[in-house]
Amino acid sequence: MPKYVIEREIPNAGKLSPQELQAVAQKSCDVLRSMGPRVNWQQSYVTDDKVYCVYIADSEKDVLEHAEKGGFPANRISRVSAVIDGATAV
Repeated sequence: MPKYVIEREIPNAGKLSPQELQAVAQKSCDVLRSMGPRVNWQQSYVTDDKVYCVYIADSEKDVLEHAEKGGFPANRISRVSAVIDGATAV
């Protein structure tokens, strides 16, 4: 399945408490369970005003459906074409 990076503009995301982040994660997981195996959330990175999420999904449409059902913004969805890291340089 393709991998996607979702950019979510969430003002003051970096100031969310651990409890608020837990609630967001629980909501996401609830929606994912209802959608079945079409969408898999790998992880998210929280910055000051954005959250960057990494998903594996059948399609961009499925990523959008997850966002809509969860009430999450999906300001930009980018399909990953390659993954590189320090080992790539060797």
